[in-house]
Amino acid sequence: MKKTKLIGIVIIIILCLIQLVPLYITITVSLKSLGDLSSYWKMPIVPHLQNFITALESANLLRAFFNTFIITLFSTLAVLILATMASYPLARNPSRFNKGVRTFILSIMMIPALSLLVPIYVLLLRLGVISRFHGIIPIHVAFNLPLAVYMFSNFIKTIPMELDEAAMIDGCSVYSIFYRIIVPLLKPVIVSVIILTAVPVWNDFQYSLYFLPRPSMRTLTLAIASFFSMSGSNPHVAAAMALMAIIPIVLLFIILQKYFIKGMVDGAIK
Repeated sequence: MKKTKLIGIVIIIILCLIQLVPLYITITVSLKSLGDLSSYWKMPIVPHLQNFITALESANLLRAFFNTFIITLFSTLAVLILATMASYPLARNPSRFNKGVRTFILSIMMIPALSLLVPIYVLLLRLGVISRFHGIIPIHVAFNLPLAVYMFSNFIKTIPMELDEAAMIDGCSVYSIFYRIIVPLLKPVIVSVIILTAVPVWNDFQYSLYFLPRPSMRTLTLAIASFFSMSGSNPHVAAAMALMAIIPIVLLFIILQKYFIKGMVDGAIK
């Protein structure tokens, strides 16, 4: 048993190192000057921080940070609010209609997002919301909502009905039960949904490319891609931009990671 456990630990360490290799290469490249021809595996003795300053000045990165933050924040908040409110009646009323709704939600998760790109673009164009926050945010909400509803509803089903009945006896309404009893118990799943929603929205490229064509509305992924296409001979600045783009989402995961695994298990398996 000890030998098997040791082998498992070694395999996990190797897998972690493999996953960290791209991040390490990005850090080393971002800290080197353009004239430094040494190996990307070698960390520079003197960090070249001018790459970060150039990235902020030449690609309007601060504006891209602001756009990405606004889109991610409001998309995540909308998913949390709508998913929790929709999941409670679906979990507490196991009627045939609600089962059909849950099946429909699961079926939506199986549809490739890119297969709907053309009709969504035509719809947004007719509504006049291309290159608008209120145009792309509902798109992110629509594609992230099914998974959130599925996780919340599965978790709420594990909460005993006796809590609802005891609260009703004490005079609580359905809304009071939901906000005062159910929502506080959803903290692990809420954290999981925040991560599973915020990460893909923050890193989105495909929808931002088509729905945010205006330069002032570019997100981080678009700003990095645009800069790299115009200045592909300077990968060091591009690496600095990529490193600054991933830092916020990595910090978010590190802060919330202790709730993430528990929420995934409770919300998706039970």
